[in-house]
Amino acid sequence: MSETLEATEYSKDRPFPARLIENRLLSKPGSAKETRHFVIGITGSGLHYKVGDSLGVYPVNPAAAVTEILARLGATGEEPVSPAMLKLPAPIPLRDALTSRLALAGPTRKIVETLAAKAANPDEKAKLAGLLLPEAKDALTALLEAREFADLLAEFPSAKLTPQELVDHLRKLMPRLYSIASSPKVYPDEIHLTVAVVRYETNQRERLGVCSTYLAERVPLDRGMVPVFVSHSHFGLPEDGGSKDLIMVGPGTGIAPFRAFVQDRIAGGATGRNWVFFGDQHRATDFLYEEEWTAWLAQGRITRFDTAFSRDQPQKIYVQDRMRANAAELWSWLQGGAYFYVCGDAKRMAKDVDAALLDIIAQQGGMDAAAAAEYVKQLKKDKRYQRDVY
Repeated sequence: MSETLEATEYSKDRPFPARLIENRLLSKPGSAKETRHFVIGITGSGLHYKVGDSLGVYPVNPAAAVTEILARLGATGEEPVSPAMLKLPAPIPLRDALTSRLALAGPTRKIVETLAAKAANPDEKAKLAGLLLPEAKDALTALLEAREFADLLAEFPSAKLTPQELVDHLRKLMPRLYSIASSPKVYPDEIHLTVAVVRYETNQRERLGVCSTYLAERVPLDRGMVPVFVSHSHFGLPEDGGSKDLIMVGPGTGIAPFRAFVQDRIAGGATGRNWVFFGDQHRATDFLYEEEWTAWLAQGRITRFDTAFSRDQPQKIYVQDRMRANAAELWSWLQGGAYFYVCGDAKRMAKDVDAALLDIIAQQGGMDAAAAAEYVKQLKKDKRYQRDVY
């Protein structure tokens, strides 16, 4: 088989070992967030992407987390284990399984049941048994949400598990998908990502987002070692060329695909207008890609760029508030055939933006709620309302 043909076979099941070319902090000193710009080199991979696609990244767990679990088990890491969900042809060393194959977070009721059965200390056994009672359902849920597997091994040390017994409770370490922040027309051999690095605390212990901190601090630059694949998406530019107007709502890292959209439309000579809504906490510290947006606005590459920095004034202002403040013009764009896009947080932002859009359509279009909902339904059917939310 030729080398070229082999290269085209890189996929989720056979990821390409990419190079991390750039790791740059986007948020500025004083920000409550750590947002980074990563550039992944895909030269020679045969991978192709379009704007709107995502990059799948397979992370590696922090070495300290692996070492702690080995210590709690009293294991060397060389013990052979066979994680059932991986369907491997032969056992692999425990350390390898814990490092790059299995998730170390997300314990379930099953591990509590196992610990309860194996606990030798009466107090530990009683506590575990109590958590398994029907009336303790909420307490068990709260406990599990605040802990990783290492916490439970530390809290109930008399329950001695073998390496295989622990592995039987762990889930597969899954790839993380990140919206691509670059256009292949501009960067055919690179993929840009905009990533919020996750760090928080539960149970008096620091927690790390496995993949975001992997990219931020555990991957050396310019070494082919980041396993990646392209995840093709329904989310993307209009199929009928660049004459359509776009309204793009992307607060926080949700701005990533819209940086790609604008790059692509500029490179392709699109004639449609671009209107971007961006929001974050503070203009001084969280205005992602400010220089690029400012330049594109000055050059007329984007028609409007509306910002909502929620904590720069006593009353919080969000992207949906900016939409409502520009309701008449937004309705005019929609009536003219504009496409409406949303990217970012699914739990709150996307719902709030959807509610604002329905209100604007109802008010500006003189419709009742049912008619506005039908209008939005048609937008979605025509692929003029697209969401990439997570």
